[in-house]
Amino acid sequence: MGNNQLGKHQLADEELTIPVIGMSCNKCVAKVTAGLSDVSGVVSVDVDLEAAKAKIKGQFELQVIRSVIEDLGFQVEVADDDLGKNSADKVQPASDDAPTQQEGNSDSIPFLFGITGMSCASCVSAVENSLLETPGVVSAAVNFADQTALVKTTGSIEEILEHVDAAGYGAALLQEENPDQKDELLRSEIRASLFKSMVALVVGFSLMAASMLDSLPGLEHSFFWLGTGVSILLVMWVTGGHFYRGAYRAATHRTTTMDTLITLGTGAAWFYSMVVIVLPLLLPEPSRHLFFEAALFIIGFVNLGKTMEASAKGKASAAIRKLIGLRPTTAIKIVEGVEVQVDADAIDIGDQLRIKPGEAFPVDGVVRQGQSSVDESMLTGEPLLVEKNLNDRVVSGTLNQFGSLVIEAEQVGSETALSRIIQRVREAQNSKPKIGKLTDRISSVFLPVVILLAVTTVFTWWLVGPEPKISFMIVTGMSVLIIACPCALGLAIPMSIMVGVGRAASSGILIRNGEALQAASRLTTVVLDKTGTVTTGKPQVSQFHAIDEARMLTIAHSLEVLSEHPLAGAIVKYCELNRVETRQISGFVIAPGGGVSGELEGLQIACGNIRYMRELGYQGVDLEAEGTVIHVGEGEKIIGHFVLNDSLKADSIEAVADLKRQGLKVVMLTGDSESSARAIAGQLSLDEIVAGVKPEDKLNKIRDLQARGEKVGMVGDGINDSLALTAADVGFAMGEGADIAVETADVALLGNSIKGVSSAIKVSRMTMRNIFQNLTAAFTYNILLIPIAAGILYPFTGLLVNPAMAGLAMALSSITVVSNASRLRWAKLA
Repeated sequence: MGNNQLGKHQLADEELTIPVIGMSCNKCVAKVTAGLSDVSGVVSVDVDLEAAKAKIKGQFELQVIRSVIEDLGFQVEVADDDLGKNSADKVQPASDDAPTQQEGNSDSIPFLFGITGMSCASCVSAVENSLLETPGVVSAAVNFADQTALVKTTGSIEEILEHVDAAGYGAALLQEENPDQKDELLRSEIRASLFKSMVALVVGFSLMAASMLDSLPGLEHSFFWLGTGVSILLVMWVTGGHFYRGAYRAATHRTTTMDTLITLGTGAAWFYSMVVIVLPLLLPEPSRHLFFEAALFIIGFVNLGKTMEASAKGKASAAIRKLIGLRPTTAIKIVEGVEVQVDADAIDIGDQLRIKPGEAFPVDGVVRQGQSSVDESMLTGEPLLVEKNLNDRVVSGTLNQFGSLVIEAEQVGSETALSRIIQRVREAQNSKPKIGKLTDRISSVFLPVVILLAVTTVFTWWLVGPEPKISFMIVTGMSVLIIACPCALGLAIPMSIMVGVGRAASSGILIRNGEALQAASRLTTVVLDKTGTVTTGKPQVSQFHAIDEARMLTIAHSLEVLSEHPLAGAIVKYCELNRVETRQISGFVIAPGGGVSGELEGLQIACGNIRYMRELGYQGVDLEAEGTVIHVGEGEKIIGHFVLNDSLKADSIEAVADLKRQGLKVVMLTGDSESSARAIAGQLSLDEIVAGVKPEDKLNKIRDLQARGEKVGMVGDGINDSLALTAADVGFAMGEGADIAVETADVALLGNSIKGVSSAIKVSRMTMRNIFQNLTAAFTYNILLIPIAAGILYPFTGLLVNPAMAGLAMALSSITVVSNASRLRWAKLA
């Protein structure tokens, strides 16, 4: 993979982040950390398993670092570009604004798999490790709540399926554009769990009722009870066979899962009961109790909990299914003047499509005929209709309202905006915030600790328990095994992330990943660009002054027609209204955040703000006005100026007020003059304004705020903001901005309104609060109930937890976490 380019560059007090491929567990992290720490000159090493990277600080040769990592059995992923160029996405200086996740090989393809057999958080680690060990897999994210795995690979699907199967789980490729497929799998899971639950509970309650009514024969009727035991075993297998198969798979792979606990608990209950029936003389008479109904209740209640979990999960993933359902399956294609209905997947770039009123756009395209109003609320969250005329762009999934349109397809299939949005939401839902690493570490040791506690409980009752000791040992040991709930711990984070990200997406807010969501929840300062962010981005010339009007307009038009800046567009429009001629210029230069310049008839000509014109040597550039002033220069003198004004967006004042109500400091950065900036700032009640800044000045301001301890969110909509967006703790990009800004940002706002910033921060804070509530509930549940199940209250109250009630409590703990996460679906963001 081009590792030869990780050359012999000597670095002085350098800090680099290097992608390390092949790590699958915390042992790998320890191995890499220890190996790199022994390298001469290395001061510190920080290895991140989830991001698959190593952050190294010190003085060292990169060739040595690469050799050490490869000798340890891992790979260093570096492009063929020379390292000295510091390729941003391969090997780069580690800083606060460095990417937090490995983006993966550009040739990799994302696939979504449905995973079966996962019962707890331990299963997630096992599946992820098996996927990451598959040749060609660049990244893998397993979502326990959604029972899916998002895998980016350059290899074959068959190898992925084989590796998952070898790990003891099942995998099936899901068709991203077919929400009905996953819905049917979910409905099938709910029906199966409900059936198994009802059978186990009905048989269990029947057995308990018959026992309470003394309608069952005594234990001396061994043949009756032997037949009953075999029948109960059959019911246990029919209703809980998936638990036993899962426990067997885990055992063959030398690991433990929730299935292990259920198998041990219910198996102990059945086996002890059979000993009572077959070999009663081995036990003292007071200990001869049957626990058949306890085993059935455990299976029934856990299955009932799984049923309710699956139902809640289905509702939680409604956002992604709604997005997938926006794309129509068919379209009307115009072929040589004839309209033909075709499958949406058969549309090619350049095809002409007829979109009738009430129909959704199947692809991204450009209007070639007709005019209409389009409802884009399903993507942007904004209910206003958008007028579409000739040459206007339309987006897949949006709804044509009134007029009939003919569009030309520009982006089709996975390249459409809707497909990219779906992919981004899916990746975000399958990602984890940094706090997820803590729960992963806890989950990895949780089950073995529970089994150890159960053994300790049994041993303690054997040592100090009252008679009949063995009955107390069986009851408390079973209860500890069953009541311990790794499910709640495993669901605590992914359920909240899935619902929170989906809720944001339904409001036109695309959050990149769990780390961005967590970072957004901690912001203290929001920095706003002015043009196109708090203002409409559609400035107009309000006044101008010229020594020679025709000459000035000709020069201004000749320069600005070559620029794509909103101010340039306004000046060009004004000049064209005055029917000026355009001249061919040479040496055209764009100075981002400053202006444009070139040569005409051997003379330097320029258009720009005060700072830029002074840099070019023009004198007498001192005009201040209530607006943005663009000066026009020729030769060595200023020959005139334009004053442009850009109005605030309708919701900017309310949005800034909402940010301040959330306790955030709001700062505005702009390349405009001080007077122009203050005119806008006065309406918005901002905490701070910085005017006359270049793009690099925005970057420095972000870093200055961070140096003061602020957690900074940067909001922008253009190429000039991309550096600041990257440097900020969280970058917010307006959806209608330049593509580079949207791709750079941690949060994309499809609605093109800074109200989305406030909403994104709200949903992030709500989601993180929800995660902490879930984790608190899961940990509190286990910390309190495991000792109670072990019988700690018995000496004081005579209370023991019945194993059947332990099964019910286990199910309720998961239901509590799922239900709490589901509340985010109705969160008010506006």
